[in-house]
Amino acid sequence: MPELIAKTALEGRSLALGGVTLAEVDVGPITSIAVLPGAARTVAKGLKTIGLAMPEPNRFAVKKGARIVWTGREQAFLIGADCPPLEGAAVTDQSDGWTVLGLSGAGAVDVLARLVPLDLRLSACPVGCALRTQVNHMNAVILRTGDHAFEIMVFRSMARTAWHELESATHMVAARAGVKI
Repeated sequence: MPELIAKTALEGRSLALGGVTLAEVDVGPITSIAVLPGAARTVAKGLKTIGLAMPEPNRFAVKKGARIVWTGREQAFLIGADCPPLEGAAVTDQSDGWTVLGLSGAGAVDVLARLVPLDLRLSACPVGCALRTQVNHMNAVILRTGDHAFEIMVFRSMARTAWHELESATHMVAARAGVKI
């Protein structure tokens, strides 16, 4: 019987160039929560057991290493923690369906500006912001995790393409800044 070994989509790939770091991030379990009609209070009680609540639109919250990320109307991802029993919600494990890329450094906004049709400067996208958008042609969820840090969530099937796009943009930003490659 063959022994199966779980691997991440990019096998821990990372790149540091021109003060920007791009790396695959292991965020732990990802659970999709879709609140059923009329069940918001019931779901809120269940999430309260882990110190979280459904997030406001375009926001995410962190509590003891667990994050809850807005992904749409009455929808969220619970990341980094096991989901408590949630009566009144459709709950599905999405852990194997997504890849998360961390992008950080002073030029991170410049890299994303080449690929994302939104203003991601700190004044328009503060820490704690969660956006459903496009990274070039791929659907993504972008989290602003720090003044110069983002996490970009893409479908696992698009991981290598997302990496290529972000790596190319990082090289362009570094070249523009005069960094020898």
